Amino acid sequence: MFDRSSTFGETLDSPAGRAVLETYLPGVAASPMAVQFRTARLGQLSAIVPTLRDDPEMAERFWAALAEVGDGVDARPPYAPAVEADPAYQSDDVERGSETVILPGSTPRWGVVEVSFDGPSHGNPYVDVELSARFRKGDRELVVGGFYDGDGAYRVRLLAEEEGEWAFETTSTARSLDGITGVVQVGAPAAGAHGPVGVDGFHFTHADGTRHRPLGTTAYAWTHQPAELQEQTLRTLAAAPFTKMRMCLFPKSYLYNANEPERFPFVGSLADGFDLERFDPEYWANLEQRIDELGALGIEADLILFHAYDRWGFADLGPAVDERYLRYAVRRLAAFANVWWSMANEYDLLWAKVTDDWERLAAVVGEEDPHGHLNSIHNCHGFYDYSKPWITHVSVQRVDVYRTSENTDEWRERWGKPVVIDECAYEGDIDQGWGNITGEEMTRRFWEGAIRGGYVGHGETYLNDAEQLWWSKGGVLEGSSPERIAFLERISAESPTGVLDPLPSDWDVPWGGVAGEYVIGYFGFNRPRFRNVVLPEGRFAVDVLDTWNCTVETLPDVHEGTVRVDLPGRQFMAVRLRRV
Repeated sequence: MFDRSSTFGETLDSPAGRAVLETYLPGVAASPMAVQFRTARLGQLSAIVPTLRDDPEMAERFWAALAEVGDGVDARPPYAPAVEADPAYQSDDVERGSETVILPGSTPRWGVVEVSFDGPSHGNPYVDVELSARFRKGDRELVVGGFYDGDGAYRVRLLAEEEGEWAFETTSTARSLDGITGVVQVGAPAAGAHGPVGVDGFHFTHADGTRHRPLGTTAYAWTHQPAELQEQTLRTLAAAPFTKMRMCLFPKSYLYNANEPERFPFVGSLADGFDLERFDPEYWANLEQRIDELGALGIEADLILFHAYDRWGFADLGPAVDERYLRYAVRRLAAFANVWWSMANEYDLLWAKVTDDWERLAAVVGEEDPHGHLNSIHNCHGFYDYSKPWITHVSVQRVDVYRTSENTDEWRERWGKPVVIDECAYEGDIDQGWGNITGEEMTRRFWEGAIRGGYVGHGETYLNDAEQLWWSKGGVLEGSSPERIAFLERISAESPTGVLDPLPSDWDVPWGGVAGEYVIGYFGFNRPRFRNVVLPEGRFAVDVLDTWNCTVETLPDVHEGTVRVDLPGRQFMAVRLRRV
């Protein structure tokens, strides 16, 4: 039989399978582009074919017809089973709680409290040993899962949420790690540390109340590149305005992504296969270093846990391995203050998972993260149900070749949560329509989203001989939009609330800001020579903002009632009203 796991190519090669494809997907089966889809799973393909994606009855008939084909070949091996920790990992004569514990010095608030243990290394501690620690401070109690870090080293990590003394006690299936007690100290926060980001209505704040505006960018596979390129990426970010980085834990296989990473989350390689019961500590140590370095730059690490662009088998590990990987990842990374979770990039292209799988996996993340980091899931075509309680904010991509940011206020109303358009298309010059908009258009989309009370993400896909595109590999930025995005950040930060919200608008001009206090009208691609503006009640200073040239020109005098604002007849202008 053929099913969602079958490849498009093997189905085409079957006369009966091809007949089904030609019946239900005639435009795809007969397309000269079909050769590009040969290795794609039918489940992936169905997510991008409107006749199946948008018509459940048609899709049901399609899968039923394929199931009746008798000459299909399902080459996929069975999923790996779950592996339970071994309660007899150590014999009864091993003294309980006898291992050496290594305590940290005083940890700054919102830093990583890491308690390490020397422990046993026989067998396979990655799956044989379960370890956790219960931390207590007054009435506060947090249970933190531990992990094996290779070479007999075990660790538990706590995000230092509160200053003071935290006592802990371990629980483990390894007798020598069970019942170990100790105390750790949390001191004052380091300079510039503000704590993890949380939701504040339709916006975001750090734990100390500092406003966070997620000016995001994307470099999916930057931590899978050579060390020198990773360092270059960090130097670029240090001079850029971005406060959030979307990045994948698994490597990416796609256009301009052909290089093989040196290390992977699991031990192994594409040539030799992967041991799905053993993690590679060196891979994870490098990832942690990069997350920490992003934090030092004031950048949130938006960690993409799953994605479909895969040639190693990570997109279809099966339920047991998916959960094993998630528990390990969250236990290692949840103690970093600047972590966000993204369950998937383009979840609807992961052919092997359905909504129930995503709900189950999101529950695993919630169970393992005692600090409640932000979590969302990103779409390709169909929206996820962002009203789900585990989803903290809306993470979406473009829905149209042109119009996306203009939907921001509607999406706020639909889901009642902050809206982050993580992919509005990319500034660049590649052949793909999602990767060749201008810097002017990228900047316009940022402003359109901001005026409507949301946040838009950046990406860059300028082609070069090395095929080193920022959107995937990082490196350097070549585009013209980042400095204009920095200007938007300045204007947003000058709001009395530190954010912009949608306000009653004209049919041709969106208005946003803080009602009656700080009001901005954005003209976008229109280019009026003047605008008669009706002011809110009160006295206002009036500014003309050139969002491309990053200038502010303040009109003489203070104004009341109505004011004629002369404009230069150029695109990308805005008017700002500031109550005096």
